[in-house]
Amino acid sequence: MRLLLVEDDEHVAAALVAVLTRHGFDVTRARGGEEAITHLRTRTFGVVLLDLGLPDLDGFEVCGRIRRIAAVPIIMVTARADIRSRIHGLNLGADDYVVKPYDTGELLARIHAVARRTGPEEEPAAPEAREGVLSLGPITVELATRQVSVDGRQVALTRKEFDLLALLAQRPGVVFRREQIISDVWQTNWKGTGRTLEVHVASLRSKLRRPELVETVRGVGYRLAVPAA
Repeated sequence: MRLLLVEDDEHVAAALVAVLTRHGFDVTRARGGEEAITHLRTRTFGVVLLDLGLPDLDGFEVCGRIRRIAAVPIIMVTARADIRSRIHGLNLGADDYVVKPYDTGELLARIHAVARRTGPEEEPAAPEAREGVLSLGPITVELATRQVSVDGRQVALTRKEFDLLALLAQRPGVVFRREQIISDVWQTNWKGTGRTLEVHVASLRSKLRRPELVETVRGVGYRLAVPAA
């Protein structure tokens, strides 16, 4: 399994790379958030281990940016033990949260657990795109101009409806959890906003006139279901 380790501390990183390599992982190490994002734009990883105390970006910001481009499992590995940080990290889209110092055996078990839940890593089937334009079957999403068309028909969306569709369109077929959508689109936590999301999904389906394109995954969230060509 390819694993991306985002850790700026040389001693911590060296020890982790040695242990992970010994247990069969193909480890790529990033020393900061921007470097991690660059790796994720060019390669597919089975798991990301993300430290929060990075020199260039806050780890929470890095998690949110990863979630906008990849569905890879993220385990936050940090000294921040307070409950608010744990909740915030999980709401941003982290799959697990491990507090330092930790037992290496437990960390390995957690890596294997999130990998089992998400299935084997695959190279993403990226949407056909020219610069800033996502072409997904009948849907075209122009990110720069915030324009959307379905079957060649222009669709007028509100700001949040567009942001919701654009998020799903980044990873067609991938399920986005409700908490993750709320965090990315509304920049807030999940509490008390569930109904808001449901209303926007219903409105988006109505305006697209193809309600089956925005699919509900019961108990989890939503995904963009693009018909096979």
